[in-house]
Amino acid sequence: MLNRVNRVALIGTGFVGSSYAFALLNQGITEELVLIDLNKDKAEGDAMDLNHGLPFAPSRTKIWYGSYADCGNADLVVITAGANQKPGETRLDLVEKNTRIFKGIVEEIMASGFDGIFLVATNPVDILTYAVWKFSGLPKERVIGSGTILDTARFRFLLGEYFDVDTRNVHAYIIGEHGDTELPVWSHADIAGLSISEWTKNKDGFNQEDLNKLFLNVRDAAYHIIERKGATFYGIAMGLVRLTKAILRNENSVLTISAYLEGEYGQNDIYIGVPAVVNRNGIRKIVELDLSDDEREKFTNSVNVLKKTMEPVFKIS
Repeated sequence: MLNRVNRVALIGTGFVGSSYAFALLNQGITEELVLIDLNKDKAEGDAMDLNHGLPFAPSRTKIWYGSYADCGNADLVVITAGANQKPGETRLDLVEKNTRIFKGIVEEIMASGFDGIFLVATNPVDILTYAVWKFSGLPKERVIGSGTILDTARFRFLLGEYFDVDTRNVHAYIIGEHGDTELPVWSHADIAGLSISEWTKNKDGFNQEDLNKLFLNVRDAAYHIIERKGATFYGIAMGLVRLTKAILRNENSVLTISAYLEGEYGQNDIYIGVPAVVNRNGIRKIVELDLSDDEREKFTNSVNVLKKTMEPVFKIS
């Protein structure tokens, strides 16, 4: 598996796309990376800039500016193109304009003969992942959204800070819409095998309100960052690289992605953030957590909000 040449095609070299390309090069995960963007000069400039860093990279990566035709031999197409979220605008406000953009992009990619895996990062990611699945005709397992991978990372980071523990030893998930209706799965959150409730017993001055505020900071993190710097891109870029590694290296890693539900969590015909096993074939299995009654109610609400928003664009049940 690792002896073959892996090709990643990146659609969109804006803040997220260029950050992803930079992180991907620095981790030496793929042998070929083609950059595709309507702004040819920007994509060509990125390719030149990245190539000049190759002497410092951990492994050789062939990088070039290309066209949709280069997607034909790609193992993975990563889409970060689309309209950006503006200050005061929710991810769901972007639905109609980005769906129109995506229809054209996916048609061009599929015309190249592409038969690999799609990884979608553009917001609203759950709805646009559904759009890519519909427009491409590929099996649901091979169309993946970045989902709540970044929200989960933010959750783990803030919990690690709160309990003064390495964030890599915190095991906790954010599920649901990548947006305002997402929810923390407190019932399955733990550090070193001990539940968060056990950790709170040993923390001086613990207040449940602290954890409530911690989640709100996770949920609203993008708004806070956008207010300060106009966009978020480093965190999601690293999340996309993590997903790329799990796919190309056939890791069978559990990551919180936007996946298509067919009965899991009691829901159907929706892409939404849930933990899933990811490997070279895409989504191997959705991990169905035993949610508390409150968590299940919130997850159902998140599904309903997404479906209501999608209704004008996709006639779904």
